[in-house]
Amino acid sequence: MSLALLTPGFPGASVLSIPPMPGSRCARPVPVYTGDGKGKTTAAFGLAVRALCAGQSVYIGQFVKSMRYNETKIEGIFDRMRIEQLGRGCFIGHDPEPADVGMAREGLARCRALLVSGSSDLYDLVILDELTIALYYRLLTVDEVLDALRARHPSVEVVVTGRYAPQELVDEADLVTEMREVKHYYTQGVLSREGI
Repeated sequence: MSLALLTPGFPGASVLSIPPMPGSRCARPVPVYTGDGKGKTTAAFGLAVRALCAGQSVYIGQFVKSMRYNETKIEGIFDRMRIEQLGRGCFIGHDPEPADVGMAREGLARCRALLVSGSSDLYDLVILDELTIALYYRLLTVDEVLDALRARHPSVEVVVTGRYAPQELVDEADLVTEMREVKHYYTQGVLSREGI
């Protein structure tokens, strides 16, 4: 079976038939952006913009996060996009609580339903932002995450982000990019900057 892709809006656009990747269970590969460096969510949002500009629909589920950061404003620009916060915030200074586990489980159930449905029903691209943080803090198990990824419809592209990607997820992924911090202005006391 092959997957047909069309790039709308370009003169001479044509259908490209892509066979499933050897060794992959789906026609579309699973990328994971991980590591201790800056840029994992930024890379995923860049991919989202690329997909949206190609006429695709995008869902971003942000695990652990509860704040509407500036990048979430993109939802108001594109009508084929939905962003949801699936958490109560980060765990700096305290341990996760049962409510955090509940929200992560509900979030994964929601995302699993989107992954299984197929792009013709809802979304072409599903981004599971900071999912690996939910795994690291044991809000979810690796097995239930892998089960959701393996159950997805072949037409749905999925991206996973977050530091501490477990080896089982790395093994399952078709592409893993590790963002490595070489130098960061945060160590010099410069906090996040508006718009950057």
